[in-house]
Amino acid sequence: MSTVVRGLREALVLFVIAVVVIAAAVGIWVAVGGGDFVHRVGVAFMLVGGLIGMTGDLTLSRIGMLPARSTFGLAPEREDGGGGRVLTGVGIFLFVSIPLIAVGILLVA
Repeated sequence: MSTVVRGLREALVLFVIAVVVIAAAVGIWVAVGGGDFVHRVGVAFMLVGGLIGMTGDLTLSRIGMLPARSTFGLAPEREDGGGGRVLTGVGIFLFVSIPLIAVGILLVA
């Protein structure tokens, strides 16, 4: 049970960090260029949600490290969360990316 709570807490922290960064970036974008804040925030939520969904599990960095790891005779990296992380790529997709995309759709609509 504690692993589930830690995973949900990690997802919440990632979601809040994404919201703060998106709001700050869009705030600067609106201050410089003008325009509608809510529509741009919605589009940014969907873009960041898609980006995190594609790269949240570090697949791209693993692919880039395969030749180096094989050169030194190291085994491929495991699929589980590492470095104190609880969420795997699927968890990040389900609990961070999909909510970001859903909030973005609601803001644009």
